Amino acid sequence: MDHCEDQFSFLDETAIRAAQLRTDPYDFAFVEQAIDTHHKDAVLRDAPQIPYRGSYAVPYLTFGARFRDVLTDLESPRFRRLVEEKFGMDLSRYPTTMVMMGNTTGNYNEGYAHPDSRHKIVTVLLGFSRSWPYEKGRLRVLRSADRNDCAFEFPPEFGKMLMFRVSDHSWHGFLPQKGERMSLQFCWVDTQRYADQTYRRHRLSALAKSSSVVRKLLQYAPRGMTFTSRPGAGS
Repeated sequence: MDHCEDQFSFLDETAIRAAQLRTDPYDFAFVEQAIDTHHKDAVLRDAPQIPYRGSYAVPYLTFGARFRDVLTDLESPRFRRLVEEKFGMDLSRYPTTMVMMGNTTGNYNEGYAHPDSRHKIVTVLLGFSRSWPYEKGRLRVLRSADRNDCAFEFPPEFGKMLMFRVSDHSWHGFLPQKGERMSLQFCWVDTQRYADQTYRRHRLSALAKSSSVVRKLLQYAPRGMTFTSRPGAGS
C-alpha cells in the first residue's frame, strides 16, 4: 500500500500548503492552524503529561490514540512532501526525531538563543498548549543571537505550526516565562546515529529529572550544563 496517498487524520493539508515561505532572516513558514481547533479537546485528552521542565523523547512518553494519530501524520510521506515543496528540497533519505516540551519554570537559563544543531535539516514545531496568554515565552525567530532582535513570534498554542530550514544563522529562542508550554519538536536529521543519540540523551535527561534534587539544581545551572537545555533542545 502506498502510504503517500493516505489522508491525514488531523493535519490540515490545505493550511500547511498555503503557508507563505518567508526568507528574512532565514527560510521559515508559519501555519496559523495546522490542526483545526475543533480537535483540541480530543487531542489534548490523549496528549502526554509532562510535569517537569525541559524536553522529553516522544518514544518514551505515554499518550493516547488521537495524539498518536497526530504523530503518524507528521511522520507520513504526505507531510514530508508538503515540507519538501515548501523548502524546495528532498528529505526522503533523512531520519526523523521527535521531542516534546511540557513546562517552563521562567528561570533565566530557559529559551536562550541558538540556531539548532548542525545535524538538523528542517525543524517543525507544533503547539499543544491549550492557551498561551503571556507576552513572554513565545518562540522568537531571531536575526541574531540577541533574543530581543526579533523578526517573528510563534505562540505555542494548539495547532499552530512553525517550520524552518536549519542553518548557521537560524537563530531562535524565547524570553523566560513560567507556564504549561506544550510544544512538539519534529526534525529531519542527517544520520540515524544522531537520531539515536538524541533519544538516548533525552532518555537519560528524563531519568535525571525524576529526582527532585536534580530538578532543583537544573533551575539554576548555567546554560549549556542543563542536560537538554542546550542548542537544539529547548525550542
